[in-house]
Amino acid sequence: MHGAALAALGIEGGYELLPTPADGLAARMEEVRSGYHGVNVTVPHKRAVMEYLDELDNKAAMIGAVNTVVNRGGRLTGYNTDAPGFYWALGNAGLTPGEALVLGAGGAARAIVYELVNRGWLVAVYNRTASKAQELVEQLGGWLVVGNKIEKVIKKTPLLINATSVGLGDPDVSPLPEGVLPESGAVVDIVYEPRKTKLLRDAEAAGLQTVGGLEMLLGQGVLAFELWTGGPAPVEVMRRALEEVE
Repeated sequence: MHGAALAALGIEGGYELLPTPADGLAARMEEVRSGYHGVNVTVPHKRAVMEYLDELDNKAAMIGAVNTVVNRGGRLTGYNTDAPGFYWALGNAGLTPGEALVLGAGGAARAIVYELVNRGWLVAVYNRTASKAQELVEQLGGWLVVGNKIEKVIKKTPLLINATSVGLGDPDVSPLPEGVLPESGAVVDIVYEPRKTKLLRDAEAAGLQTVGGLEMLLGQGVLAFELWTGGPAPVEVMRRALEEVE
């Protein structure tokens, strides 16, 4: 996606994977400071990376998670493009403020809850570790769904969002109990590998509107590219590059 965008605009550069263990994060960020224009940060480093940055964008500071870092003259600034990238995908799907249920309490969930609450949505949050969900809603808004109420809430919610990694790399698992889906509305899964998760397949079979993780991936990527380059991203070029990946 980013390689195609750079090529389309005639910008010299590249985008590569930098596998980084937790105990190597500090050294990696010093490497970024001295040799990279910017990076994306993914799980499990979205919160831990903040201590190695010089500055945080207001949205990233409020969310408490960073997924994009820009190096300006050796000074590292952290941003969160997950939040607006997610909302960009919702807008493309024609979804407008109402009630939503977010599954998860990690970095992506924090970004999504923050953006939804600040866009006027009524947001419920469920996580298997209830204390993490409680911390999230206390900091960002929304309300906690406890374990014995989750199936009832799922069935009644008009927008269900899987912000966990359940289903990543495994097309046969879902974050929902078998046979439990919203009665109507839309289901969003931020997992993009596989493109069509079990959750999305089940939702489609039930006649629900679905939005896959590829759209959020594109949205956050467009915003990150614009932060790194200072100019508009070639959105359709980036979309085609994503769609061409087997």
